[in-house]
Amino acid sequence: MRCPYCQSEDTQVKDSRPTEDGAVIRRRRICPVCGGRFTTFERVQLRELMVIKKSGKSLPFDRDKLMKSVEVALRKREVDPERVERAVSGIVRQLESSGEAEIPTEEIGRLVMEALKGIDDIAYIRFASVYRNFRTASDFHDVIDEISEREPEKKKED
Repeated sequence: MRCPYCQSEDTQVKDSRPTEDGAVIRRRRICPVCGGRFTTFERVQLRELMVIKKSGKSLPFDRDKLMKSVEVALRKREVDPERVERAVSGIVRQLESSGEAEIPTEEIGRLVMEALKGIDDIAYIRFASVYRNFRTASDFHDVIDEISEREPEKKKED
């Protein structure tokens, strides 16, 4: 890990512990060159995942890209960032534990839709409009009807 102060490659870990959710490791580091102290947060990656696009092109999985797409769907919605982080971590864990090294974009989209369904209806509709490639207003009506059918179930839970 490179020192943020002097750019030395030779930093030392002084303390290491998992965060509360266990998905990230917090490490306190010190640079022997300049004496600078800093913290890093490192994510455990179980396996290298490849994303298979509709065109057939294969790209390395990018957690940050997944997070950005979820955040775009949730833009201007009041949702706890910790809840979003847990949802994205859950999606990544599902992908890593699937046993597949190559994941089609459709599967990732399906998992995101499932997660958004439990977080925010508007974000779900926004993501669905892109994921399902909406062409007409009736496509929006179909998804809204789908959400409306779930409403009695949600009220029973409350």
